[in-house]
Amino acid sequence: MVHAFGWLMAAALATSGCFGAQAKTIPELPPLDMPAPPPRHVEATEPQMPAPVLLPGEPQHTAPSQQRLAPAQRAESPRPADPPKVEAPAPKTADEGPRAAAPPSTLQTTPAQREGEVERLIRTRLTQASNDLSRINYQALNSDARTQYDTAKRFGAQAEEALRAKNLIFANNLADKAAALAARLLSR
Repeated sequence: MVHAFGWLMAAALATSGCFGAQAKTIPELPPLDMPAPPPRHVEATEPQMPAPVLLPGEPQHTAPSQQRLAPAQRAESPRPADPPKVEAPAPKTADEGPRAAAPPSTLQTTPAQREGEVERLIRTRLTQASNDLSRINYQALNSDARTQYDTAKRFGAQAEEALRAKNLIFANNLADKAAALAARLLSR
């Protein structure tokens, strides 16, 4: 009997879950009334062609004008019997090779008037960085500080190369980094 009562309770419990649980449904709402898109009003305009811009070129070099004077009327002069011999140009040798083209002009972002001043400032920073690095005892540095020391030296060398190539912006950045690393190492 107890056993039958247990089965009855288990069955009642199992079926009671079906009666109480129901999924919630969302009531159907009417669709939204979307307003009609505004009418498109496009004005047709004719594009205006910009005026052509002439690029500045090299100034034209004019040779000094030489006025030719009409030759004076001469009496019949004897003509030379032998015409002058024209020597044929010597054939090019393999050593000459093709002629080198004119070196490309360098792109300058710094005005020519300030170029000397900027270069002096960069050299001053490089000198300061090398002076700071020369006062540091390399043997007393730990491995991280030695890496920074070597990096500062490399920045200085790269800045010198950039100065020779007239890349002043890159040289300025490298000189700043070298000076900052050297000053930080010196303060340790």
